[in-house]
Amino acid sequence: MSIEIPSKEDLKRLREAARLTQKSLAERAGVSQSLIARIESGSVDPRLSTLKKILDVLLERKREAGAFMRSPVLQVDTSDTVRGVVNLMERYGISQLPVLNQGTLVGSVDEATLLKVLSKSKSPSTLFDDSIGKFMGVPPPTVSATTPMKSVLALLRDKPAVLVMDGRGRPEGIITKIDVLTSLRT
Repeated sequence: MSIEIPSKEDLKRLREAARLTQKSLAERAGVSQSLIARIESGSVDPRLSTLKKILDVLLERKREAGAFMRSPVLQVDTSDTVRGVVNLMERYGISQLPVLNQGTLVGSVDEATLLKVLSKSKSPSTLFDDSIGKFMGVPPPTVSATTPMKSVLALLRDKPAVLVMDGRGRPEGIITKIDVLTSLRT
């Protein structure tokens, strides 16, 4: 049986894919940032126990929301028109969008809701000039980039999307059901 040890390039690629700095990887693995830098530069070969600590962190990150999210997040403001929102959905081939009001998440809009509203209207063409804020639904569930995928999957059972929020409460990524399915497909 042979085991392939990751190269310095592999480790750096895994760290960058996990969106970790050398410093944050070092903190999580319990080693120094300078050791991570020396490993990535090839000036030192780590002990097997150190390599295991680093790989445990890097591979665990692949099971967190940040590894599955798509970024940037397309979003609309409550003042945007229905016409503009529909155009955005069509252009990017998406079915739902988060709705923000001055940078704060306040709701969501999706094709089904818009179709329902338009089908009930006596004059649907006039609704296209209304603001989307009138027709938005509840905001999608939100998580941080370090939320375990197990928790995200539980949220996706009942919701079409989950927003990944940064430390300032702004959307930094989005995870839809198809994102999870395609990332698990090999």
